[in-house]
Amino acid sequence: MIDQKISETIRKLPLSLQQELLDFVDFLLIRAERQEAREWSMLSLASAMRGMESEESLYTLEDLKVVFG
Repeated sequence: MIDQKISETIRKLPLSLQQELLDFVDFLLIRAERQEAREWSMLSLASAMRGMESEESLYTLEDLKVVFG
């Protein structure tokens, strides 16, 4: 139902605006894919780090040879 309404509405637009709409839809798809990739990356990192919160740190600030900032 919604697909049909979208198609009918798009057909009413001039061709130049249909192209602009297509460009915008492509942009939205890319943004959604990037967001999904970020979410998977964060989930993966969180899974890898699970249980490390209680581990003692191996290094301190004094161990640094070069300090940036």
